[in-house]
Amino acid sequence: QVQLVESGGGLVQPGGSLRLSCVASGNFLDIDTMGWYRQAPGRERELVAVISSDGTTNYVDSVKGRFTISRDNAEKSVYLQMNSLKPEDTAVYYCNANILHYVRTYVNYWGRGTLVTVSS
Repeated sequence: QVQLVESGGGLVQPGGSLRLSCVASGNFLDIDTMGWYRQAPGRERELVAVISSDGTTNYVDSVKGRFTISRDNAEKSVYLQMNSLKPEDTAVYYCNANILHYVRTYVNYWGRGTLVTVSS
C-alpha cells in the first residue's frame, strides 16, 4: 500500500543542476531513514545519500560538496539537490525509505526511479 514516487529527472548539461523529489504515500505510521540510490548502465546500484529521522546525512564520496539531501517530514518527502553535475552522475536515481507501519514493523520501500542524464 506504500508508494514512493520520484520526480525531477531529465537531461542536463555538465555543470548544471537538478533537484529530485520523492513523495511517500499510503498507510503507515512514520518514516525512518530516507535516501537516494542510483544505478548507472552496467553498474550495480549504489547509495548516493541518506538522511535519518533526526536530519543526520551521509553521502558517497563522489558527490560530497555537490549534492545535498533534505527531507520534509510534514510532506513525507525527501529531496536531492544536485549541483555541478558530471557525466558520470548519469544514472537512474531511486528513492528509498524505511517505513514504520502501524503494527510497529519496519519495511523498506523503493521508488520506480527517475532518469538523470548529464551530457552535452
